[in-house]
Amino acid sequence: MKLSVVILAAGQGKRMKSTLPKVLHPLAGRPLLKHVIDVAQSLQPGDVTVVYGHGGDVVRETLKAEKVAWALQAEQKGTGHAVQQALPALKDDSLVLVLYGDVPLIQRGTLEALVKLAGAKSMSLLSMVVDDPTGYGRIVRNARGQVQKIVEHKDASKPQLKIKECNTGIMAVPAKLLRKWLGKLRNDNAQGEYYLTDVVAMAVKDKVKVEALIAPSAAEVLGVNDKVQLAEVEGYRRAQVARDLMIAGVTLTDPARVDVRGTLTCGADVSIDVNAVFEGKVTLGNRVHIGPNCVIRDVTIGDGTEILSNCVLESADVGARCIIGPFSRLRPGASLAGEVHIGNFVEVKNSKMGQGSKANHLSYVGDAEVGSRVNVGAGTIIANYDGANKHRTVIEDDVHTGSNSVLVAPITVGTGATIGAGSTVTRAVPPNKLTLARARQVVIDEWVRPTKKRSQPPGD
Repeated sequence: MKLSVVILAAGQGKRMKSTLPKVLHPLAGRPLLKHVIDVAQSLQPGDVTVVYGHGGDVVRETLKAEKVAWALQAEQKGTGHAVQQALPALKDDSLVLVLYGDVPLIQRGTLEALVKLAGAKSMSLLSMVVDDPTGYGRIVRNARGQVQKIVEHKDASKPQLKIKECNTGIMAVPAKLLRKWLGKLRNDNAQGEYYLTDVVAMAVKDKVKVEALIAPSAAEVLGVNDKVQLAEVEGYRRAQVARDLMIAGVTLTDPARVDVRGTLTCGADVSIDVNAVFEGKVTLGNRVHIGPNCVIRDVTIGDGTEILSNCVLESADVGARCIIGPFSRLRPGASLAGEVHIGNFVEVKNSKMGQGSKANHLSYVGDAEVGSRVNVGAGTIIANYDGANKHRTVIEDDVHTGSNSVLVAPITVGTGATIGAGSTVTRAVPPNKLTLARARQVVIDEWVRPTKKRSQPPGD
C-alpha cells in the first residue's frame, strides 16, 4: 500500500506563553514541525499533509519550502476532527500514518516498524510505558493482551488509571477504514472533542486487528507543551547526538556541553571541547580539534586544523593544518588554504588566503585575494568599503605588511612587497620594494603640554 502521512500541527500551545505558534519553537535550531516533516519524508511516502490552524499563515510562510500539502483546521475540535480535514487528500488504497508536529524526536526506525504492522485489514498504534502516566490516554487490553480501546485520562476509571502503557497518538490506519470510522466519531466525552483514539474501539468492534508497538523509549515520543518540556526534549536530543558522535570515534570533553543544531560530519580522531555549537552543515576532517566556546556554522574544516577557543566561523572553508584563534572570526566567503594562521581578534570576510599566509593579531581582511606566505602585520586593515560600495584588494605572494597599515581598496600589492608600519596605502604597491606612506616625523622643541588651572581653595 502507498504510504500517506498526516501531521497534526494545529494546536495553539497556550502553555508555551508565546505569540510564536508552538510547532515553530526551535529544537536544535530548527522548528519542531520541521523535525517531524523531515522524519516523515525519510519514509519516502506518496504524500505528506500538514493540518495547521493556530498561527497558520506564519507556519506556512516559515515552512513554505517544504514539499507538503496543507489542510486548515479552522476550529480545534480534537484530533479526530483534525484528521478529518486531511481526508480529501487521502486515497482509499493508501495507508495513513498519523504524526504530531510537537513530537519531534520520533525515529525513522520506529515508524518503519509501526508501518509494517499495519495493512489493508489491520491497524497499528505506537504506545509507551511510563512510570507516571498522569495525563496520558491508557491502552486497555483484554485478558489475552489484545488491544481493546484507548481511554483518555479524564475519562478513565480508577482501575484504568493504574495502567502504565499509554497512547502516543501515533498510528497507522488503512485510509478506507479510517474514513469510515472518522465519520462515526462523537464528542460525548469530558473534553467535548472528537478523539482520534476512538477509532481503536471501532476497529475492535469491526474485528479489524489492532497491533500495539511499544516505543523503544519514552523520550522518543515526548510531546512539547511548555518551555520545560521543550528544554527536556532538547536535552534528550543533545544526549543522543553526543552518544552517536562518541560511538563514531569523536572525543567529547563533556558530552553534556556540545550542541549540534544541524548536521555534523567528523573524520577520524576529532576532538571537541566544551560549549561548542555547530549549526547548519559542518564537516570536520581527520584530527581536527575544536576548542571551547566556539560557534561553527556551515563550515568545512580540513585535516589537522586546530580551532582555538572563542572563535566564530560562518560559511567558510578552512584548509588543512591551519590554526585559527583564539578569538578569531571567519565570516561568509572566507576561504583559507593549508597552513594558514588566523590569530586573536582577526576577522576575515569574503576573502581568500593562500598557502601558509598569516594574520596573527588585530587585523581585518575583507574582500581580498591574499597570496601564499603573506604576513599580515598586527593591526593591518583592508579598507574595503567607501560608504556605498565594496572594493577588492589583491595581495600577491610573499608580501609583508607592517603593523597598523591601512590598505585602501581597490589596490594591488605586488609579489614580495613590504609595507612599512603605520602606512596608509592608496595606490598600487610595486613588487619587491619597501613602500612607506606616512607623514614624516616632526619634533617641535618649543611645544609645552597644556596644564589644568588649579581650583581656588574654599574661603580664599
